[in-house]
Amino acid sequence: MIPKYKDLSRWSVIACDQFTSDKEYWRNVEELTEGHPSTLDFILPEAYLGTEEEQIRTNRIREKMKNVSSSDYDSFNGFVYVQRTLPDGSLREGVVGALDLEEYDYSSDSKSKIRATEETVSSRIPPRVAIRKTAEYELPHIMVFVSSGCDVIDSAKKITSGNDPIYDFDLMMGGGHVKGYKLSGNDADNLSKSISGYEKSSQGVLYAIGDGNHSLAAAKASYVELKKQIGEKALDHPARFALCEIVSIGCESIVFEPIYRIVKNCDTFDLLKALDEETSGTGKQQITVITKDVRSEMNFTSPSSPLTVGSVQNFIDSYLKNVPDAVCDYIHGKKDLIRLSSQEGVVGFLFDGIRKEELFDYVSSYGPYPRKTFSMGDAKSKRYYLEMRKIVK
Repeated sequence: MIPKYKDLSRWSVIACDQFTSDKEYWRNVEELTEGHPSTLDFILPEAYLGTEEEQIRTNRIREKMKNVSSSDYDSFNGFVYVQRTLPDGSLREGVVGALDLEEYDYSSDSKSKIRATEETVSSRIPPRVAIRKTAEYELPHIMVFVSSGCDVIDSAKKITSGNDPIYDFDLMMGGGHVKGYKLSGNDADNLSKSISGYEKSSQGVLYAIGDGNHSLAAAKASYVELKKQIGEKALDHPARFALCEIVSIGCESIVFEPIYRIVKNCDTFDLLKALDEETSGTGKQQITVITKDVRSEMNFTSPSSPLTVGSVQNFIDSYLKNVPDAVCDYIHGKKDLIRLSSQEGVVGFLFDGIRKEELFDYVSSYGPYPRKTFSMGDAKSKRYYLEMRKIVK
């Protein structure tokens, strides 16, 4: 379902798991979209999780979905070929379609064809399930990697060459530009053949979740619950599938950025003292720790994980067990990390990230990375909600 609204720049908003510590961003989005049809009406920004607004917004989503009019959308069976010009001017290409949740398993020891690339945090699934189980529609911010040898994206580009786009507009809040091309009928059939060829010729992991892992996990959890209720009838139910955009991991615009950590509401001196017991001046896993008054280079003496991000997360998890008021948050972008770390009672952690070329082999061999290991570019490069799909009969 593609909206027919003229002003899609107000319709399309960024993924719910961005700017989680920046409610000012979401207040600005509220002001921009007030009085206009917007995907903000159908999503719960994670900045409001655990606040008084969580249930209010969840209720509003249910009401807004009940009032969706099919006449406001162009509905078709098929795919969308997407060209996204990112804020830095680079081009990211993808194909929007529906993944089969029967082929997806987000458990740490999964051997499924569709695989989580990062640890799934069980506590982050219920708020999404609460929305999805009563929702009539889904909107994707999920992005899924195919291997660099996959030609599906190029096939979609060739098939739609010369066609007029079905949407073409600037994204709000500095998100760049997006253009989409419809593939239906014979065009969709031809692309399906290309997808089948990729799936038959590849071994191991076919689709690796790049962004939106918890949203896909919520879709899976909702589908599992549906199967318990209606049995084999679920196999023919639209909720068996989840809408997403697949992108090639070899695309030059796909840049892996570390997802940094901050600990809020803490005694910074106490945390640094605890960290000092696990670090030294030498070692391969180097981190930079930032507070309002301190910026220090440290190295884990005896790393608890083969990855620096894993050692950082393990330290934070251990520390938080004894400091119930402190909270860990995940920050996209070095500038935002430094800005937030200048506040009272906040400690920030900077560290190097992973290489994207390692992803498929690592996941195939070892399973998911630690939670929130990497991000595909900075926050403004994330997928914006745009397309919709009905998930009820």
